[in-house]
Amino acid sequence: MRALRWSLTTLVVVFLIAPLFVVAVVSFNENRYMDFPPEGFSLHWYAQLWEDISWRESWTTSLVVAAASAALAVLIATPLACLLRAYHVRLAPVLYSLGILPFMLPPVISALGALVFWNSMHHSGRIENIVISHAIFFSTLPLVTVSLAMEAMDPSLPEAAQTLGASQRTTFRTITLPLLVPSMITGYAAAFVLSLNEYIIAFMVSRFSVVTLPIKVVNDLRYGFTPTIAAVAVVFIAIATTVFTLFALYGNLLKFLGADPAILERER
Repeated sequence: MRALRWSLTTLVVVFLIAPLFVVAVVSFNENRYMDFPPEGFSLHWYAQLWEDISWRESWTTSLVVAAASAALAVLIATPLACLLRAYHVRLAPVLYSLGILPFMLPPVISALGALVFWNSMHHSGRIENIVISHAIFFSTLPLVTVSLAMEAMDPSLPEAAQTLGASQRTTFRTITLPLLVPSMITGYAAAFVLSLNEYIIAFMVSRFSVVTLPIKVVNDLRYGFTPTIAAVAVVFIAIATTVFTLFALYGNLLKFLGADPAILERER
């Protein structure tokens, strides 16, 4: 039984990693074609991501959009999560459902809605359009992490602070908010990674005026497959792997993915 379990685990791991391995190997190809196995070894395609001004600008744009939209998503989600969990709002389930609705819908629907909105506002083709659209779409992630932190928080802590004379504002600033910071950082990091990789909303909202890295990748794929595309994919994989590895090491990745808190406590 153990041998069968290990065999199935190995098969699943190989199935998941094999495409990533092929892409990583191809990114070091010496010629300009995505041949596998590669003919020679070269880091030229990674250097091109910085030396080529179009790639460098797309990298910069994507990082700015991801950082700003993730921060805005946290600013949107944190007050909503605190309102729903701390004040026991009667319509909390409805509001919470509305909070996670953008992420549950297909991205193309959110992209169409954002496109119609910005066109009606006569404010299209701007980088801030992508930032706001991504923030709304990915606000679900910090909403989930902050809500989980609110549920796990010991209610006696803010009650003790208020018993000692602290106002609600002081209690939130000195007790609640510091306890929520790790979950806010977790939500920010998850929103940052997904915003960095998002294509559909950015493409439809930008109206060809703003070129993020995913848009640049798709545009270049029209003219052929080069190891530069593979190098971009490897960088994306490295960023995502680093972020979620840090979750697993210093955060609570299993709880973020929906694991039962009681089971996690027993495992500790």
